[in-house]
Order: sequence, then structure tokens, then C-alpha cells
Amino acid sequence: MRNKVQLIGHVGQEPEIKMFDGNKKVANITIATNDYYTNDKGEKIEQTEWHRVTAWGKLAEIIEKYVDKGKEVAIEGKLTHRSYDDKDGNKRYVTEVVANDILLIGK
Repeated sequence: MRNKVQLIGHVGQEPEIKMFDGNKKVANITIATNDYYTNDKGEKIEQTEWHRVTAWGKLAEIIEKYVDKGKEVAIEGKLTHRSYDDKDGNKRYVTEVVANDILLIGK
């Protein structure tokens, strides 16, 4: 077994692109996935989950060039957890998918 995540969903906001020293790019996006189930009353319920996705290098360039808010994409990558201290000194925790492949599905 290995750490592998596959998501198909819609991009929730315009990609955030950053450039680091040595011309290394990173792209950050959020993806919404929907799940449907029927509750006890027989009503169809839609549940939306939001996922943070980070992509580096060439993948970041593809996202910068071709991905916009609302675009349907398929992402493959690995799930990561990290923490950092915010400007007020509070510890913050982040769970995200580090993408290693993207497929542009929607228009």
C-alpha cells in the first residue's frame, strides 16, 4: 500500500500561483467534490467536501495556464499533513493533497 489520492471535482477559486527562488513555481487550488446519499426521510442529500491541492514545477505552470475557477479537474497525488505558526504565534495544521498529475476534464 502507498499514499495515493485521486479526486475529481470543480476548482473553487482562481489558482494562487507563487514563485520561489530559482524560478520554482507552486500552485494552490481548492477542489470541491460532491457525494450524494438518501436520508431517513427518503430525501436526496448532497454533501460537498473541500480539498486543498498543491502542485509544484511543471504542474503548477499547467494549472496557471489552463485552470480557472469552476473548471472540472481530476487530480492524483499524495495526502500530506503539516503545521506552522501563524503571525500571532498560534500553531496551525494543514492537510492537503500534493498533486503529481492533473487531467483537465471540464470546459
